[in-house]
Amino acid sequence: MGAMQLVEPNLHRVDVQSRQMLFHVPSSSLFELDALSRDLLALFDQHDKVDRSTLATLEAHHQAEAIEETLDELKLLEVIQEPGTPVQINPKPQKVTRFPLTTVVLNVNTGCNLSCTYCYKEDLTTPSQGQKMGYDTAIRSIEMLLSESPDQPRYNVVFFGGEPLSNMPLIRDVVAYCEQRFAELDAEVDFTLTTNATMLNETLVDWLDAHRFGLTISMDGPKALHDKNRITVGGQGTYDVVRGKVEMLLSRYRSRPVGCRVTLTRGVTDVERIFEHLHHELGFAEVGFGPVTSGDIAAYNLTEEELVKVFTGMKRLGERYYEAAREGRSLGFGNMHQLLSDMHEGNKKLLPCGAGVGLLAVDHEGGLNLCHRFTGSDLPLFGDVNQGIDKPRLAEFVEQRLDRSGTGCETCHIRNLCSGGCYHESYAKYGDPTRPTYHYCDLMRDWVDFGIHAYSRIMIDNPGFFDSHVSPRRSA
Repeated sequence: MGAMQLVEPNLHRVDVQSRQMLFHVPSSSLFELDALSRDLLALFDQHDKVDRSTLATLEAHHQAEAIEETLDELKLLEVIQEPGTPVQINPKPQKVTRFPLTTVVLNVNTGCNLSCTYCYKEDLTTPSQGQKMGYDTAIRSIEMLLSESPDQPRYNVVFFGGEPLSNMPLIRDVVAYCEQRFAELDAEVDFTLTTNATMLNETLVDWLDAHRFGLTISMDGPKALHDKNRITVGGQGTYDVVRGKVEMLLSRYRSRPVGCRVTLTRGVTDVERIFEHLHHELGFAEVGFGPVTSGDIAAYNLTEEELVKVFTGMKRLGERYYEAAREGRSLGFGNMHQLLSDMHEGNKKLLPCGAGVGLLAVDHEGGLNLCHRFTGSDLPLFGDVNQGIDKPRLAEFVEQRLDRSGTGCETCHIRNLCSGGCYHESYAKYGDPTRPTYHYCDLMRDWVDFGIHAYSRIMIDNPGFFDSHVSPRRSA
């Protein structure tokens, strides 16, 4: 054996309860290191290059044959290599020619009956003045989905706004069309809708339930926090109305668990108090938090100090998630559950999400956007439902994000879990959706490290939790 050296960008070690875990970055896999592996890697930490004579120092405590076997395993993982040997830390940026859409987001009305102070939607207005999507545009969107990705077993149709419930006639018609169309193709279709809940009534809830909608309610916590920003056009707080609607919804909705989306803005940072209210008091199955750091209105962006407070609170909630998991229960903390699911499933995300590849959002005129957050923005469209996807332009965008060279993502140990961060966050912060979200890299690394630590403890204390509450791990 010639000299060997560590490939530092491919491994990240975490100490857990007197054990050491290796997070293998290329595969998003987690391994427990035995005594030999720990000693071997410690040797590489101490020396830039390790040769046969250096390895001999381990033979006082470990058998030579075992050392060779462990070296071979670490070579296969590309955690160690011969100096000068090229190791592909990141996949070579591939040419993108296919866009395997499985999800289409329909912006059914730019109008909304609320006037939330922090809203990012640049085209927002009242429901009556809103620009509603027409039936023909919606159907062309569905057919585009099928044309780009035929023969899929399952598709997703998402209704968004504005407030999507302000265009229920269209939603009812689209659901009727989809249920017949997809049944003819022997495919399943899921419907998803995010709403502020104010327009819900019992008849509508029962209809959504009958069609098995995945519902997410936008709500920001207890009354004082919710009413701070989620107000009517006339400036009145909406908590009392929303709470009444939510209690009605949760009392009669049976088809699927109902989740809640919380927007965290300046002055709204107490995630534990918010979670306690929404999950335990109101009864949402899952609560997820979205910190605002780069909205158009700077006064609503979280300060650096507030963002630290938010992540500190999220880690405390994460500890509660771990305690529940140890007892075989899944706490409905969406951010933590998603992070651990990505680790357990071995997700290796080359892109931060499916936007532009597996998902496109259609605005009211039929224009194609990366996702729902870009409808109405100044970012040029990627085609329309009449002419189809502008594939050269969309391919150029995706390829640019796939190319990590020259970015801080290139050697970052969370590169396959974060993948540079949200496109819209980058667009709002830097005016460039291809640029990574550098403004909270350190916090994201700390959050993922916390997740690795929690995942390891759950695997030690109650490994059956993941079989019960997370989809099975795929092969790498």
